[in-house]
Amino acid sequence: MSGRGRLAVCAFAATLMAAGALLPLVDPPNWMFQAAFLLAVQTGVGALARRGPLARPLTVAVQALVTLLVLTLVFARDQSFLGVLPGPDAFAHFGELLRAGADDVGRYAIPAPATDGIRLMVIGGVLLIGLAVDALAVTFRSAAPAGLPLLALYSVAAGLSGGGAGWLWFLLAASGYLVLLLAEGRDRLSQWGRVFGGATTAKNRSTGGLDQAEDRPQAPVRAGRRIGVLALGIALVVPAALPALDGGLIGGVGNGPGGGVGGGGGTISAVNPLVSLQDNLNQPQNREVLRYRSNAPADQDMYLRILALDRFDGTSWRSSERKVTGVPERLPEPAGLSPSVQVTEVRTNLSAAGSYKQNWLPMPFPATTVAIEGRWRYEPTGRTLVGDRDQTTAGAQYSVNSLIVQPTQEQLAAAPAAPAALLQEYTRVPDVLPDDVRQAARTVTRGAANDYERAEKLEDWFSVDGGFTYDTDVRSGTGVTAISRFLKQKEGFCVHFSFSMAAMARTLGIPARVAVGFQPGTTQSDGTVSVGLRDAHAWPELYFEGVGWTRFEPTPSRGSRPEYTQEQTPVGGPSDPARPEQGTSAAPEQSDRPDDACPRHERQLGECGAADPRDVQPPQADDSSLGTVLLTALGVGAGLLLLSVPLLWRIVTRSRRLAGSPGRAAKDEPRARGSDPGPSGEGSVSLDARGGAVAGRTAVADPARTLAIWQEVTDSAWDVGVLPDDSLTPRKAAARIVRLGKLEDEPAAAVHRMARSVEQVLYAPVPKPGTGLAEDARRIQAGLIKAVGFRTRMRALLLPRSSVRVVWALSERWSAVTDRWRVRQLRLNRWAQTLRRPSRQRG
Repeated sequence: MSGRGRLAVCAFAATLMAAGALLPLVDPPNWMFQAAFLLAVQTGVGALARRGPLARPLTVAVQALVTLLVLTLVFARDQSFLGVLPGPDAFAHFGELLRAGADDVGRYAIPAPATDGIRLMVIGGVLLIGLAVDALAVTFRSAAPAGLPLLALYSVAAGLSGGGAGWLWFLLAASGYLVLLLAEGRDRLSQWGRVFGGATTAKNRSTGGLDQAEDRPQAPVRAGRRIGVLALGIALVVPAALPALDGGLIGGVGNGPGGGVGGGGGTISAVNPLVSLQDNLNQPQNREVLRYRSNAPADQDMYLRILALDRFDGTSWRSSERKVTGVPERLPEPAGLSPSVQVTEVRTNLSAAGSYKQNWLPMPFPATTVAIEGRWRYEPTGRTLVGDRDQTTAGAQYSVNSLIVQPTQEQLAAAPAAPAALLQEYTRVPDVLPDDVRQAARTVTRGAANDYERAEKLEDWFSVDGGFTYDTDVRSGTGVTAISRFLKQKEGFCVHFSFSMAAMARTLGIPARVAVGFQPGTTQSDGTVSVGLRDAHAWPELYFEGVGWTRFEPTPSRGSRPEYTQEQTPVGGPSDPARPEQGTSAAPEQSDRPDDACPRHERQLGECGAADPRDVQPPQADDSSLGTVLLTALGVGAGLLLLSVPLLWRIVTRSRRLAGSPGRAAKDEPRARGSDPGPSGEGSVSLDARGGAVAGRTAVADPARTLAIWQEVTDSAWDVGVLPDDSLTPRKAAARIVRLGKLEDEPAAAVHRMARSVEQVLYAPVPKPGTGLAEDARRIQAGLIKAVGFRTRMRALLLPRSSVRVVWALSERWSAVTDRWRVRQLRLNRWAQTLRRPSRQRG
């Protein structure tokens, strides 16, 4: 395999290894096989195009065209001509897929399903990055800058994935990039053959590609190494530095009911949110924490739910560690809800007090849309919003659209079995659960025909028939011992009632969890509803297929029992969610909260009570959705590419100036017999002035090449701060470079040799061929870099001063274009005048 073919294979492998970081984002991951096949086609087309006489930009254009054709074949076959040629219909279909993909990534949590839109986004992105890597590393022979598109690909994936195996994906992507750099280094060295550096010594006998003086890598090798280290460093820093790519990293501890949220990329883990619930219920003053206004037909349905506790380990009920995502424009449909169940959609405007600081957002359940400012993340399983990076509810104003689900008793009684996965998760009870709890559940529900009747019997037993008493002074507890003690003593508050009913329902095979939040509150004289600390509450949620998670109220004298568990059940048929209507909520009772419900010092700070609720409009776009993050990453990548333009121009220019001399000159110059020339002429034998052979130095007979190499030396000096002076002769310019560049020994001698070669070109009647000019140029550059500090080295590498020649060249080309346009305009004017003359003569 040729060096360029090997480099193409390594570019293909590096792109795939970096794309591996995308695997956790989409499920199932079989899209990667399709992306690998299409990427192989793209790479093969590039390899074939480079064998022909095509210019390098044309090679990239051919690859881009073939990439478009294969994407059309895969994603828009029915809308294209002959299944492969895209037309207006195909491009319209691509647009529809991209819009659908953006909607899908906003709707689903990671890992998102592999819909057609998402597959187009990820596969198209991999092919785009692969094209950039192949063009830079193989077509333009600059593997080091190819790390920039690989960096963009990895940064997006690392920022969005959960982070559980982020270090593994980083090692994989970094290994691919290093393999690409090594392949390019091997390819470059193989073109020089056996390297001769003058007299062979024991020190430099095997220093191919190294500086003869100190066995140090030459400047191009060091530059590539530095770019590689820089790219890998950025790959580690960027995902942590960009807040849009955090993937839901949540930290901080809440101060109110809700405890806090734990770390872990893209996950939340809740501590027990009931630590302060009993204290809130026993407050001497019912301080206001929330105020809301709703168009719901009845306030008793407006439970404000904070989160759900779904894991019972025997010692406590806790919220499971869950993946979080950006808040979508419209939340997914509630799990298990059938279209045959009557629902009404209502809108609620809420306002939180400045003193109410916690990480979870109280909302009616199930919410369908949420409009709120700040850094909030969405947990799909519990349908909750959690603050990101110390974001709390303090002073928040937000609007929520939610559904009032109104199932009939018949629908609940006829509910089929829940899915197996849900049953396994939400009916799990610890082995240490006492038998008396299981036995009590069976005894209470004896004679029930279905799960709904069992749940209703449990609710009636706790709230009416069982002789239980509501008491907030009872010792709190959520473990199996507390549940067993509560069933015997029959005294407790909402924590005991809800946890006990949920545990007993699980022993009967009914999926259950515990919701924590607030009761509906008290309606005020101005039509708003005030929610205080004493309204803190916990209640069980049981799952019924076709209805979803359903609220029950086992706590006596607290809250309100839902209508589907009462004697009179509204008869409703299937209907679509009704749009929110204008109007005020029903107010069974009105009251005004006393002014002394808030301490004086907090009232002076403006932290007492909540502001008047106002309507908050939802944002136009989800700032943390995958589509927005992809656009952000593309913007970051474009910025990095823009900043790297001087670096890329300098690398390409240096390679063209120095590679042109040894490669092409070696084909034209005579070689002595017995020499061992390399592929590029390095190690060839050139003739000295007397016709003798000079081993190890390449002859350059083209005067233009000599001057180009001299300009490279001048630009190298300019990059480290030695400004060029075109008024000086080559000899004086060389002395100035040696003096200001602090060159010594071999680099200084190389500058003077270079100046003599330039003088031969400029002044000699018959110029003599220069020898070893490219080698001398590299030696000079290494000496200049060695003599300066680290900051100057990085400036010369990343923002070389000589890159201003790009602006000069563009200005000259623009002037040439305008001059040609003026000439053509004058010719057109003369031609028009010539056409008008005969008509005047006839007149």
